[in-house]
Amino acid sequence: MMSAKKGDWVQIHRIELKPSERVSNLPLDTQNVPLEVWQKGFAAHEALVGDEIEIETVIGRKAKGELVKVNPEYEHNFGKPVVELLTIGAELRKILEGEENE
Repeated sequence: MMSAKKGDWVQIHRIELKPSERVSNLPLDTQNVPLEVWQKGFAAHEALVGDEIEIETVIGRKAKGELVKVNPEYEHNFGKPVVELLTIGAELRKILEGEENE
C-alpha cells in the first residue's frame, strides 16, 4: 500500500455536501449526488492511502480528506480537437498575407 511522508505531493478526496444538504434549485441529476472535492497539496504528516490526512495547498490553504494518491499527475486536457478549427490559423494567415500583397 502506498504511503505519503510529510511534505509529499498528494491528492485527497472528501464529500463536501451530501445530496440532502444540496440546494433545491439544482437539476435533479445534480441534486441526487454528493458534492465531491478532490484537492492536491503537500502532506502535513505521514499517512497511508485510505487514511485521513491534512494537506497544505500551493496557496497555503489547509484541507483534510482521504488520501487517494501520492505524487498525482495532472490529468486535465482540452478534449478532442474540433476538426473545423484545426486549420483556422493557417487559413487566416493566408487571408491576411493575401490582403497585404494586394
